[in-house]
Amino acid sequence: MSKKPPNPATTGPAAPAAAVEGIRLSPSERTALYGARRFIDTALEEKLRLRIPIDIYFQDPLVAAANPNLAFDADCPVPWEPGLADGPTSARFAVVDYDAHLDTLTPPARWDAQASQFVDPQGKRLDRHNTGVLQFHQVNAWAIVQRALDFFENGFGLGRAISWGFEGSRLIVVPHAGPGENAYYDRESKSLQFYYFDRGDERIFTCLSTDIVNHEFGHAVLDGIRPRYIEAVLPETAAFHEFIGDLTAILIAFRNNEFRRQLVAETGGDLNKDSTLSGVAEQFGKFVEDKPYLRSARNRLTMKDVAGDQRPHYMSQVLTGAMFDIVIRLSKHYVKDRKRSVLEAFWDTIQRMQSMAIQPLDLLPPVDVTFADYALAVLRAEEIVNPTDPDDYRGLMLDVFIKRGILPETLRAELTKRRQIFDRLELDVFHDIDGIATSRADAYRFLDDNRRRLFIPRNVDIVVSGLATAQKLTRQARRQPRQVLLQYIWREDVLLEGEQFGRFDSAATSMLCGGTLALNDTGDLAAWARKPGSQPVGDSREAREEQAAGAARRAAFLEALVRRIRTGRIGTTIGGERGLLAKSIPPLTARTVDGLVRFELSPHFGIHDDREDTGGGRTWQISS
Repeated sequence: MSKKPPNPATTGPAAPAAAVEGIRLSPSERTALYGARRFIDTALEEKLRLRIPIDIYFQDPLVAAANPNLAFDADCPVPWEPGLADGPTSARFAVVDYDAHLDTLTPPARWDAQASQFVDPQGKRLDRHNTGVLQFHQVNAWAIVQRALDFFENGFGLGRAISWGFEGSRLIVVPHAGPGENAYYDRESKSLQFYYFDRGDERIFTCLSTDIVNHEFGHAVLDGIRPRYIEAVLPETAAFHEFIGDLTAILIAFRNNEFRRQLVAETGGDLNKDSTLSGVAEQFGKFVEDKPYLRSARNRLTMKDVAGDQRPHYMSQVLTGAMFDIVIRLSKHYVKDRKRSVLEAFWDTIQRMQSMAIQPLDLLPPVDVTFADYALAVLRAEEIVNPTDPDDYRGLMLDVFIKRGILPETLRAELTKRRQIFDRLELDVFHDIDGIATSRADAYRFLDDNRRRLFIPRNVDIVVSGLATAQKLTRQARRQPRQVLLQYIWREDVLLEGEQFGRFDSAATSMLCGGTLALNDTGDLAAWARKPGSQPVGDSREAREEQAAGAARRAAFLEALVRRIRTGRIGTTIGGERGLLAKSIPPLTARTVDGLVRFELSPHFGIHDDREDTGGGRTWQISS
């Protein structure tokens, strides 16, 4: 039995566990059901207390004050698990409320197993009636990320458990990291850091902004499933990170029933109008940037507008805007062609968008992602799950991507052809798919035995950088064919010669190359995204084309690096015993690993807008 999507006409906030009648489970029975939760309908999960009701801010205190109907996601059903503990602490998260500026550790929220709820140190339930208690802040941040993780991992998303981009299984959540107008994900400290600041008599806590928490968690998810994206010189890869943060905030907000009702009231069903949905982090934007929101999903930016730009937040709006265009067009399709009410159309749209937008992440290349890579992955994922496409969803999406300049018009004819769902991968040596799926050593032998067919140079050392098995669901909750996801990379040495490289002249660095293979149960190919190198990989026409594409990548890599150096965007992190100095962190850092200079994105991904950052004048910008 597969998990089914809830009915939009009946779905609402879960009732508190005490209000559920007719079902009484012992702790052992509850734990046994938890082990089978992937087979249980979401609504039944709530009745069986496999989800616990927690009050969280719907967006933030500013929205709550301005619109009481959107103040709280009351009794929000958050996934329960047997090992919950004080903090809150769960299998994948640990809240540690340490303020580095004050050198203080706030007592944690306590888990009351008997009542199945979190309480303050005096034993009082933490809910919307005591938002000023710091333990409520702890639970608010934890519940948001616990729910967001479920959004990514369930079958309508990636259909698999995800790892973090660091060694360890728990992401640390720091709700009151210190004074500052920021919030960020930091791989080095394995944490999400949320700061607070004062405006007049009001103290703003970024941990109370659901948009900000979801945005920063999106960074952690992408860093976990594609950890090599942090080693990127191309601004577009950094911009993709910001896009995933905004996409996470928008899609999760759209899942709230009361919010969709409010959208109908605000827009009359026309999402082209400005609305709460298209804004990210209202409170933070008002007090810090003096804007109604930091970045808007409702924009007209194209790739031509951001060509040569180096501002990831600003660039990300092209892809965020494109996906919001798809939301708008899908909603109109459901109203006009399916004769759905506006409210029902919004629910249908967000249900489809979860799989449309999240499942393609597994089909992305392991390095140097571009907006075009994502657009192609979106189209291919839809082709796999909906091969006949009677409603022409692929045509709708392709039209949006072309209008935004993300894909060229020349690809339209090729991408609108009906393809096989799976292709037979031509190999020199066949390997059993079960061996590939369960062993990195076997996966490596498969790659090594088929270097010629997979366009991998003979002299490079291949690293299996990711190996997973996913069981995704269709929009109708039917199981898709199982996917075996194999990521592999290698390094191509690059010598930096010339004064254009500034202080890096005569240094050696490396360009990451590799690919992602998505295979089904019989080893047939669902998708293959590659980032080739410039070394020879054979004498065939396909091999020469692959090498030429790699040479173009190498040229683009060097060109992007030169632009970064010229504008002073590469530096070193500056910090002390109390952590990183946020204002002194450059967009890119350089460090030496095994004799090679390695360029990496900032050690944290912050929430600040960068529209006005045109180069020069920033405290982190240093002379080359």
